[in-house]
Amino acid sequence: MAHVTVLGTGGTIASTSKDTGATPELSGADLVEAVPDLERYATLSVEQVAQVPSFDMDFSTVARVGEAAERAVDGGADGVVVTHGTDTMEESAYLLDSTLDVDAPVVFTGAQRRPDQVSPDGPSNLLTAVRAAVHDRLSGAGGVYIAFNEELHAARDVTKTHTSALETFASPNTGPVASFHPGDVRFYREPGRRCVRVPVREPTARVEVVTTGVGVDAAAIDRALAAGVDGLVLEGTGLGNTTSALGDAVGRAVETGVPVVVTSRCGAGAVAPVYGTPGGGATLADQGALSGGDLPPQKARLTLALALTAADTVEDVEPYFAL
Repeated sequence: MAHVTVLGTGGTIASTSKDTGATPELSGADLVEAVPDLERYATLSVEQVAQVPSFDMDFSTVARVGEAAERAVDGGADGVVVTHGTDTMEESAYLLDSTLDVDAPVVFTGAQRRPDQVSPDGPSNLLTAVRAAVHDRLSGAGGVYIAFNEELHAARDVTKTHTSALETFASPNTGPVASFHPGDVRFYREPGRRCVRVPVREPTARVEVVTTGVGVDAAAIDRALAAGVDGLVLEGTGLGNTTSALGDAVGRAVETGVPVVVTSRCGAGAVAPVYGTPGGGATLADQGALSGGDLPPQKARLTLALALTAADTVEDVEPYFAL
């Protein structure tokens, strides 16, 4: 029988209600023990890496999760499951898909409802994650995924779309990799790594996200540059446009050697350099801004931070946005 290592990090799936609010207290071992059906699919071992809500996740903790995943695979695990809070699950999964170098699948999962609420979804999600981690189609394919609401999503494509709904995770541009049913698994896309691998464990570069909107001026970029930021991600409107004032500030940032990556605040689609007016996407590209493609700003921020950590020059950054 296949072997799966479960790495616990906290989150809603491990939380119970307290007078001061929900707090992650249950261990990964507690979560596994609560779902006896897991033993139908794999033998299991558990390691507790952290015990935090994911809205307070940091780079060093994600790096420790990656190290634990590599140790597990080197030790013979056929797959790794990470229990994690949903708020930043897509970012942690994306970071590992960008930095890990393992052939076994790493599958994140969690819950929207705590174990002490009516109809908690954690047990079902954990079962789906284990089923995914040992499936033949994922064996040897590697890659990092999110298993939620009986669907499997690639880390690069998935995002949290609703604050509380059980079907919160979706891949707007691509759809899921697979869906899980009582008797079978249906694959819609080939599994595997979707991110360009960056040869670093943990980003050290500081990257800020600046969002445009009606009447937004250059103040946010000017403050970031004054603070010594290493890179900027612009969350633009539509195809990747911004106010003229913010567009002028983008040009100043690029001139000083601070790379700017343009993304869109829309939930789906890719940016494109179409508009040639001040602040338009074509003007930003002419000023030297980089395209974030279809990456949302939170993932473009991670790629830029990783790339700046690994790259010798600013020019070396662009290839990491090739996908």
